[in-house]
Amino acid sequence: MAVLEKGWLGGGNLARNTTLIRSNYLWDQSATIYEHSLKLWEGLEEDLGYPILFSQRGVLNLAHSEQDVRDSVRRVEANKLNGIDAEWVGPDEIAKICPIVKLVHRHPLSGAGRDLPAARRQSPSTTTSGGASARRADEAGIDLIQGCEVTGFVVDGNQVSAVQTSRGTIGAGRILLCAAGNTTTLTDMLGLKTPIQSHPLQAVVSELLEPVHPTVVMSNAVHVYVSQAHKGELVMGRRRRRLQRVRAARLLPCDRAADVGGRRALPDLRAGAPAALLGRHR
Repeated sequence: MAVLEKGWLGGGNLARNTTLIRSNYLWDQSATIYEHSLKLWEGLEEDLGYPILFSQRGVLNLAHSEQDVRDSVRRVEANKLNGIDAEWVGPDEIAKICPIVKLVHRHPLSGAGRDLPAARRQSPSTTTSGGASARRADEAGIDLIQGCEVTGFVVDGNQVSAVQTSRGTIGAGRILLCAAGNTTTLTDMLGLKTPIQSHPLQAVVSELLEPVHPTVVMSNAVHVYVSQAHKGELVMGRRRRRLQRVRAARLLPCDRAADVGGRRALPDLRAGAPAALLGRHR
């Protein structure tokens, strides 16, 4: 068995981007497979024998309108039927769970669906989950080939028999695509149509803060998610190409967060100054 990596292990999204791990999906099939994945993450640190900065803190999906409330309650009840620990909380509960969230602003809050076991993972270096996984794979005798870009496939009839790479052709009995957002780039080489759409994501981080954001907050109306990294930065992102930092800031009560622990919270976001770009991934 061999793993082909275009760049170097841990040099892409796995190493530099945060990951939100949740299972609060509406449809039975999605909820089941993501809940199974979440359970695997819960034991991954022990399996790898290395800390992976896995922190279960739950996620709040904010509801700003009557339709948001109906959709959120429907999802919560569907999650409960699938054995997922979820609940509906009102504005007062939101204020207790995450006091930094502003309840009255351009998009007033009516409540939120809360996924209790959801978690976030921050991987600031290759020595976390990616590096630990590579180490375990190497110990198991798996070849890790870096600097090896897949450029095409060799097809015999209706079967793929080899992979064409920048370092030559590699024969294979079975091929597994683990390219995340670039999966469709590879399937297009084979003429395969997959029900997958890749969206570019962007994220920004604030300066270091004292602990002020104990959970993960998501809002479809504001089109943003917010969490706090273990070092103290607020991590905010969205799915569009241009991240409107002012909109992201509206989710937070900047006046209340302006001086936390003697540090200014979001001056750059409020003034529209450039924020640190965490990385674009697909």
